[in-house]
Amino acid sequence: MKTTSSKITNWLQNTHGIWFTIYASLAAFCLYTCVYAFRKTFAAATFEGLMFLGINYKVWLVTFQVIGYALSKFIGIKIISELKAHSRAMGILLMVGVAGTSWLLFALVPAPYNIVFLFFNGLPLGMVWGMVFGYLEGRRMTEVLGASLSVSFIFSAGLCRSVGAYLIRDWGTSEYWMPFVASCLFFVPLVVFLYLLNQLPAPSALDEQLRTKRLPMNSEERKKFTSTFLPGIIFFVLAYVLLTAFRDFRDNFSAEIWKSLGLGNDPSIYTRTEVPISIAVLICMGSLMLIKNNKLALMINHVLIAFGLVLIGVANYFFEQSLISPQLWMILIGLGLYLGYIPFNSIFFDRLLAAFKYTGTVGFIMYVADSFGYLGSVGVLFFKEFGYANLSWLNFFISGGYLVSVIGTFLIAGSMIYFHYKHKNWKLANG
Repeated sequence: MKTTSSKITNWLQNTHGIWFTIYASLAAFCLYTCVYAFRKTFAAATFEGLMFLGINYKVWLVTFQVIGYALSKFIGIKIISELKAHSRAMGILLMVGVAGTSWLLFALVPAPYNIVFLFFNGLPLGMVWGMVFGYLEGRRMTEVLGASLSVSFIFSAGLCRSVGAYLIRDWGTSEYWMPFVASCLFFVPLVVFLYLLNQLPAPSALDEQLRTKRLPMNSEERKKFTSTFLPGIIFFVLAYVLLTAFRDFRDNFSAEIWKSLGLGNDPSIYTRTEVPISIAVLICMGSLMLIKNNKLALMINHVLIAFGLVLIGVANYFFEQSLISPQLWMILIGLGLYLGYIPFNSIFFDRLLAAFKYTGTVGFIMYVADSFGYLGSVGVLFFKEFGYANLSWLNFFISGGYLVSVIGTFLIAGSMIYFHYKHKNWKLANG
């Protein structure tokens, strides 16, 4: 008699691609939304007035979490690129368990000694994305699957901050206990969605034909890949560093930004602004699945990223000229940010491997980019606190937006030019 697991897997192997895509997209989206609650709900708290060694207490918390997260990305370059498929589910549960325990200890240990537990919260969570995306990469519908997973970044960032704000305002939960209570609320759904995602069968022969086979990469294979595409990697990693730092700042200090705009007392503001962004980005990213030519899709990814970067600068200008409302400004900023950020987390690298018919795994290059991205995020926090401590969160955010928009556009243009000519030469060499 077949078990429930084998029945689901067999159904997924034989069902129409549309139903497979819906199933996998929803499972990945919901799973990572639950995972995000273990990381970002604390951003809804402001810990107003608390200082440690002359530095804002929340800046310490964010810094320690991001340092742990960044270190996790460096560790993940090896672990995720070598991880076997059968180890993913247990790995995700282990990482989430450590992160949740860290929030419990954060609540039990008095401030400022509890700051260190933010490091142990970020350290395991940095590897979860690679484990989840491992289920989705290398499939002919990876655009939709990857977009669904990545859009969960946007939706869950708003949802988790709203949940955290409601727990504080309506449940009377303290700012210290709120992250652990939120983690408990999301744990059971997380296990359910992980079980469902774990039933996905391996990519089919047709998937491998269209997107190349995906295999773990050892040390020599990682070095070969890096040396083969080094100039392009430098261009897009630097662009990604800017986007990651800007996105992380927006996530972590949105409560302070909304407070500066006079809208800090409405917990629903986080979700209301992120939902339309999620829908727009999902449509844009998912529609790329219609493009069968991998080189063309890679170039269009560059164009979308560049458009998003330009939109950030344009939205800032319109807001400063009082041409748009604060809510529309934050939506446009988020749309531009995520049109640039999301491709790197779902389809950009998948199409890169497919365009050059390179056997490997997205996890490796994604974690190279992420490791430097979150290192940049730490740098921004220190730059703000020690260089512009008297500058408001709002003004610092606006200034950073202009910087990301201008420099990022030039960098992604450089990446596009490099990969265009690299592919042209590769095609000539390989007939």
